[in-house]
Amino acid sequence: MLVRVLYHDHCFDGAASAAFFSNFLKEKFHPEARFAYTGMAHKASNIFTEDLFDGDVNAIVDFKYCATDKLTWWFDHHQSAFLTPEDELHFQRDTSGKKFLDPAFKSCCGYIASIAGSRFGYHSAALDDLVRWAEIVDSADYPSAKFAVELTEPALQLVLVIEGSKSPDLMHRIIGWMRTLSFEEIMKQPEIAALYKPLYETHLRSMELIRERAVLEDGVVYFDIAGEDIVAYNKFIPYYLFPKAAYTVSVSTPLHRTKVSVGSSPWSPKPITHNLASICERYGGGGHPRVGAISFEPGAVEEARQAAREVVDELRRD
Repeated sequence: MLVRVLYHDHCFDGAASAAFFSNFLKEKFHPEARFAYTGMAHKASNIFTEDLFDGDVNAIVDFKYCATDKLTWWFDHHQSAFLTPEDELHFQRDTSGKKFLDPAFKSCCGYIASIAGSRFGYHSAALDDLVRWAEIVDSADYPSAKFAVELTEPALQLVLVIEGSKSPDLMHRIIGWMRTLSFEEIMKQPEIAALYKPLYETHLRSMELIRERAVLEDGVVYFDIAGEDIVAYNKFIPYYLFPKAAYTVSVSTPLHRTKVSVGSSPWSPKPITHNLASICERYGGGGHPRVGAISFEPGAVEEARQAAREVVDELRRD
C-alpha cells in the first residue's frame, strides 16, 4: 500500500507534520504501508493537479485543502486554508471524519498529535520532542531574537537546513529521520553536517545583507533582497538587528516564485494589532494572524514591490 503525503515544503512544521502523520498512520491503521512525500509550495496559481494524488491513501498536512475525492486525510491550522469558497464548501460537506482544520493550534504537528490522541487513541512518547519543537518553531515561542538567530539548538540548526535545502530527496530523508531520530542525531548525519556549514555561512551573509538594506520607520522594517541567491532567510534577523521593530515586510525571490513576506515581532515593544493573514489574503496570499506571505509568479518583482509598499504603508499607519 502506498501512502502519498503532501506537506508544506521547506518548513519545519511541514516536515514534522509529515513525520508524525506517517508514524500515526503506520502504527494505528496501515502497518504494511510505504510512504512517499511531495513538498508543496505556495504559488500564484496551479498549486494542485490530480496526478499528485497517486497513493492508495493520500494526505495533505500543513497545507491548503484540495477539493478532490482522492484526498483521504487533511490536517491544517492556517487561517487561509482554502483556495476558493468551493474548496471550503467541499470540506464542510465531507463526512469521512479524516479531515481537520483548527487555526487556534500553534503548529500543524501539534494539531495532528492532539487529534491522533483524542480521536484515535494514539500517542508516541518517542515523538514528544518533535511535537514540542514544532510548537516552539511555528509559533516563534523563543525567549529572545538572539536565541532564534544564533542557532545554538540542534532543532534550530535543522530549521536552517530545511529552509535552505534545494533537494527534495534530502527533505524526504529528513522526514524519515524525524520519525526515528533525535535532532542531535539528525544533525550528525554526514550529508546534513556537510550542508549545514555553507548554509550557516549564507545565514551570516543574509544577516549582513539585511543590515545593509533594511529601513526601520514607524516600527516597520522593510527590505528588498530580490535577485539575491538566498532561498530563505531567518525571519527573526530583522528583530535581532532592530529590537524596536514591531513588523517586517520583505521582497525576495526564492525557488519558483517572487515572494512578499510579512511578519510581526514576538518581542514587539508595542501591541500587534494587525491580522497579517487577512492583509495578505487581499493580495491572494495568507498565513497566520501574526505572520503571512504573498506569492507572485517568477519575475513579477515590480508587482511584488508595489504590494509590499502598500502593506508597509498600512502597517506604518498603526
